Amino acid sequence: MTSGPMQSRPLDCPNPYSFRTKVGRVIWGGVWLLLFRPTPRSLGAWRKGLLRMFGAKMGRTSWVHPSVRIEVPWKLRVGEATFIDRNVLLYNHHGLNIGDRCTISQGVFLCSTSHDYTMTTMPVIGKTIVVEDDVWLCAEAFVAPGVLIGRGAVVGARAAVFTDIHPWTVVGGNPARFIKNRTLREPTS
Repeated sequence: MTSGPMQSRPLDCPNPYSFRTKVGRVIWGGVWLLLFRPTPRSLGAWRKGLLRMFGAKMGRTSWVHPSVRIEVPWKLRVGEATFIDRNVLLYNHHGLNIGDRCTISQGVFLCSTSHDYTMTTMPVIGKTIVVEDDVWLCAEAFVAPGVLIGRGAVVGARAAVFTDIHPWTVVGGNPARFIKNRTLREPTS
């Protein structure tokens, strides 16, 4: 075990991704840049079609803003009636499952990949993120690898989530902490 500064050894840090994954990411990057990103907001069906061509499972009634950055579309699962707003980053190398009727607000960062900082080579590690049905991730929230956001939960703006969130709760802060239970009420006319 070592402590203190370590010397950089790039050759000791092999890329963990297969050749096929690397090529797929390069091709998807070009498609994202030329065919996905420049589309008008109204062409949501076109963007979903591109994602499906690259293996994403997209709900028929879901919508993705053209500025959303998706690293590995073939590991993306999105349910029905889910809205993914502008400038969201889906860093989903280890998988991302988003349920039905979710709102992923602007600037949210879902990060399924990290590094094992306890090893000198800092190998890539990660786990699938699961966002269950009826969740709202507020503006610029961060969700770490392997986290489960329970059904109906609300993650407050700029919250940083490193542990699972219980269903029908509201959390906020860094690290995210329980604020209160979420109770729904009918709208008044």
